[in-house]
Amino acid sequence: MQLHELKAPRGAYKKKVIVGRGRGSGLGKTSGRGQKGQKSRSGRGILITLESGQVPLIRKLPKVGFRSHRPILYQVINLDDLNRFREGTVVDASKLKKEGLIKNVFKPFKVLGGGELKKSLTVHAYRFSKSASEKIEKAGGKTETVNPQIIKQQGTK
Repeated sequence: MQLHELKAPRGAYKKKVIVGRGRGSGLGKTSGRGQKGQKSRSGRGILITLESGQVPLIRKLPKVGFRSHRPILYQVINLDDLNRFREGTVVDASKLKKEGLIKNVFKPFKVLGGGELKKSLTVHAYRFSKSASEKIEKAGGKTETVNPQIIKQQGTK
């Protein structure tokens, strides 16, 4: 068998349907859209949300809960990740960024209690989970919460 003799198996390629090209296309003069009416014409179709004179479903359902337009999205760090620092190190946003544990120094980050901490460290963070702060203090370290405004002021210098 030569390279020029290779062919795709039968049924591998479907013929593309060309619509709106008259009677010769195989779909006739109306292109498979039927006769007249809004659905046969070009442009935007009928919106799904419109329900004629009926009260829309979205207005029938009750309003539930609250979702902030500007939620605080924390960067997450587990205690396992903090074991890479030396004993007695003060771990803050700049050191975490240098190690690649957080992506942005100016966005808030939270320390979670996943894993075990084997060294005593002083950790500066926006938030700590209860288990994380207990494990850090159990290992002989300290937790200090940071005010977001202070970090923003330091970043502008």
